Amino acid sequence: MKYQKASFSPGSDLPSSIVVFFVALPLCLGIAHGSEAPLMSGLIAGIVGGIIVGTISGSRFGVSGPAAGLMTIVAGAIATLGGSFETFLAAVVIAGFLQILLGVFKLGFIAYYFPNSVINGMLAGIGVTIFLKQIPHAIGDDRTDEGSEGFNLSHIWQDFIETFDAINYGAVIISVISLVILILFQQKFIAKNKLLKFVPGSMVAVVIAIILNFLFRGNGELELGQAHLVNLKNIDGPTDFFSNIRFPNFSAAFSSIHVWVTGGLIAIIASLETLLCVEATDKMDPSKNVTPSNLELIAQGTGNIVSGLIGGLPITQVIVRSSANINSGAKSKWSAVLHGALLFLCVLFIPSVLKLIPLSALAAVLLIVGFKLAHPKKFKEMYNQGWSQFIPFAVTVVLVWKLGLLNGVLIGLGLAFLFILYNNFAHSFYFKSDEHKEGEPYVIHLSEHMTFLNKASLIKVFKEIPNGSEVVIDMTNTLDVDADIWDVIESFETNAIERQIKCTVKCNLPRDKNESLAALLSTKKQKMMDSKLSLSTLMGRKVDENDNV
Repeated sequence: MKYQKASFSPGSDLPSSIVVFFVALPLCLGIAHGSEAPLMSGLIAGIVGGIIVGTISGSRFGVSGPAAGLMTIVAGAIATLGGSFETFLAAVVIAGFLQILLGVFKLGFIAYYFPNSVINGMLAGIGVTIFLKQIPHAIGDDRTDEGSEGFNLSHIWQDFIETFDAINYGAVIISVISLVILILFQQKFIAKNKLLKFVPGSMVAVVIAIILNFLFRGNGELELGQAHLVNLKNIDGPTDFFSNIRFPNFSAAFSSIHVWVTGGLIAIIASLETLLCVEATDKMDPSKNVTPSNLELIAQGTGNIVSGLIGGLPITQVIVRSSANINSGAKSKWSAVLHGALLFLCVLFIPSVLKLIPLSALAAVLLIVGFKLAHPKKFKEMYNQGWSQFIPFAVTVVLVWKLGLLNGVLIGLGLAFLFILYNNFAHSFYFKSDEHKEGEPYVIHLSEHMTFLNKASLIKVFKEIPNGSEVVIDMTNTLDVDADIWDVIESFETNAIERQIKCTVKCNLPRDKNESLAALLSTKKQKMMDSKLSLSTLMGRKVDENDNV
């Protein structure tokens, strides 16, 4: 199905943009902190990802911004470039230009070559990661930021114990009430209400959380300190926002190859993450629209150029925000654009209000998002599809959580490819020796396309044919044959003479291939027959000599 444009729907897109805004704000700040970059750079990337990328993109529900999958790369790149954030910004701009080139040369097709098992595993792995990362914030342990790697797999029990030692009962009450509100707003009776169906549950949860925080003031056990609230350090109005903007150092790009290497690395990884998220977002799209991937690369490249020029982190399409956008009922891409505008307006004019939002309320929103992405029904569904689907899926889930998005997906792809090779080995043609009837020939039906991947399995079957039998190699439905397969057939024809196997090849391929094969086989057969005749003649002469004696 092709992509179909959708017009702005105020009743759906505006509430959805508010939901995505509430999801994006803490993530923008947390990812910037985890990347060891200025906090403002995360907000700028979120604003540019919404307004610039959202406007150009052909994705109906995709939301772009700074991505947790790039945190380690960003932190390492800044350190490699001498700790200069301005030099790093030059690399971001270079990455943007490279992404535009990828789109112009129409290389976005690579998104279609990722198997469903890996894409679903990526979604579930991100969901597990989000869910576990938000548990500390839900109970008041805000010692880490939103962009942290979460619980360490090898020390998960110890991490849980340390988290619960830092519990804040006020944060627990707020997160529990927020979860109840969010779950209630997903029920059918809310959707049928003429008034409430236009109100995002996350907005209600955040407003009530702010009210509860005021009520808790003065109570030592319940009161939330500044560490438990959204922290917009050094931003109190428009002047502070614009004074924190930083610009790239392009002179360093001409003196250091590392800037270009960093730009190329960011372009490759950001493009791959974007294309994976585009594919995943399209799968969640109720209308099953297909996003133009080349246009998406151009949009992301433009966004990264703008973000780098004004002091922002690199941008990708982000599945967390995109899934929140879909789940909150968005109808068009203008929800993503509006979320960027909301980020911009709020940071400019009401940063003091944003600083009142408890992180535990935002954690509740993300807990719901994470649970939906890693819903138990998905695990059951993948298991029912067989081991070739479930194993790459499960491995991708675990490794995305443990090793990060890119490493998890790459290893998952490798494992999925091994299953593809195995299935190709097992099902490249139809032949079952146990179905053979006495007195009838063995028939081997080759598939439409026979490549070098089928070579090993075909050799194995030829070895299983009993000596002295009759074989028919049926290639009437075969459209293309690699030279490797012709070699295997020729070798079998030659060996069949010694094994006293009568072999017939049925083939509708172009005459030149058949004639060359037939000529070669005829020559080999004749040589074998001549050899056998010479041997028989020699043996006959010896017998005659003995008789005379």
